[in-house]
Amino acid sequence: MLQGSGISNQKTLYEVLSVPEDATYDEIRAAYKCAALNTHPDKAQATLEPSVSTGEQHGFFSVQKAWETLRYPKCRAEYDKQLQSSRQSLDVIATDIEIEDMIIESSGDGVELLYACRCGDYFSITACELGEMGISVSEDGEIEAQAPDSLPTSVVLGCGSCSLKTRLIINKA
Repeated sequence: MLQGSGISNQKTLYEVLSVPEDATYDEIRAAYKCAALNTHPDKAQATLEPSVSTGEQHGFFSVQKAWETLRYPKCRAEYDKQLQSSRQSLDVIATDIEIEDMIIESSGDGVELLYACRCGDYFSITACELGEMGISVSEDGEIEAQAPDSLPTSVVLGCGSCSLKTRLIINKA
């Protein structure tokens, strides 16, 4: 469910099985058995319906997928990590900034660009991290190398202390 697309309009695997995210293995197993019985395509045929709707088949397959992921601790841990990551990416951006708005700090380790957060800490990105995006920054914060026809680029930065995020816009059109 999380691969490829966000989960904004889709149920989580926990919601498919109607269990809390901190459910035990036994709770998940019991919920799976109940949901599998209620959504199984044979159940619809037993009620003399001429054909099984694709919605019912989809429901059964969703239950199966939830069980196959949540029953194994390693798979469940990976799913939980993806779920948490997808929720964090849905966070609201507090403000948009540009490199010119940032404070430049040079040290023996390199150049770091900082922007003050309202909590008192900073949003930060290093010249090295920008370099990995194909953007060279001089020690005074000037963008030195970037393709002349490059499109506007942005990166979301999290505050070092609080949950606020800001979007650093690079090469603004």
